[in-house]
Amino acid sequence: MDLNTLWFWIIGILFIGFFILEGFDYGVGILLPFFGKDDDERRIIINTIGPFWDGNEVWIIAAGGTMFGAFPHWYATMFSGFYLALVVLLLALILRGVAFEFRSKDARRGWRHFWDWMIFVGSLVPALLWGVVFGNLIHGVPINAQKEFAGTFLTLLNPYALLVGVFAVAVMTLHGALFLLLRTENALADRVRSAVKRLWQIAFGLYVLTLIASLLATDMLARPTFPILAALLGGAALFAAYRLHQRQRDGWAFAMTAVTIAATLVTFALTMYPRVMISTLRPEWSLTIYNAAAMPYTLTIMSVVALVFIPLVIIYQAWTYYVFRQRVTRKTLEY
Repeated sequence: MDLNTLWFWIIGILFIGFFILEGFDYGVGILLPFFGKDDDERRIIINTIGPFWDGNEVWIIAAGGTMFGAFPHWYATMFSGFYLALVVLLLALILRGVAFEFRSKDARRGWRHFWDWMIFVGSLVPALLWGVVFGNLIHGVPINAQKEFAGTFLTLLNPYALLVGVFAVAVMTLHGALFLLLRTENALADRVRSAVKRLWQIAFGLYVLTLIASLLATDMLARPTFPILAALLGGAALFAAYRLHQRQRDGWAFAMTAVTIAATLVTFALTMYPRVMISTLRPEWSLTIYNAAAMPYTLTIMSVVALVFIPLVIIYQAWTYYVFRQRVTRKTLEY
């Protein structure tokens, strides 16, 4: 494995970490207005992700930073071509962060109700747009010989990418519901538990539909790395998640939806490799891990830095989850 391939997979791992961790708190934010029947219950739902949500976003900062350092041409083409979509995504994330901070500043019902819905919007929009972004990456976009995006914002809103976006929302919502079962109890947990079956049916149906669409809209079957095997693993994990949920083994069910998210991203990576952006104009104009990469010396220095700091980040974040492992109840709100 050369350094170009190594960094392709390091970036992939960072994205997997981001979508597994940020995926459940997007899901919790999407579910907030529907399962919190009073202010205390909504505070409980928010507090389940309170210690984690901003730390989870560090993973996407790390992924974007390493993309800039390891594959500057990929970073430049993607962030300029997807500029408007990424700006909307960023504004939604800013709105979400503001909503978490502003909600508790006033006890009036209307004030808190407004910011609860802003948390919903700030969770739904990024989940949808991240799916659209990755749908376009695997489907391909118009890239010319100068490594420049030759489309428009409407180019990104093609049916396949939108389908991947809706699928991303469904899986993250299910992922968030299972996380709530691990962090809440009593009537609130019972309400979430009763909705998991419907959420799973939607997510599983969209998974199958997206897989079929991927076989038709991408060159997945032509790839020598057999990404279809990773896709089937993701589907099996999603099926197992519901069976484990039925047995009230919610921790394992949550782990299985995490496997589904990871397997989906591995499927995308295996379909793209060694390309990082696929050109729909001419195949030879696609960006690869070689023609989009930084100098070997840069990759070498980055490898040393990653070897030191990525384990530290993982250890620190694991410690955070351990410290805040208790369920959130009305008593913890009083405390």
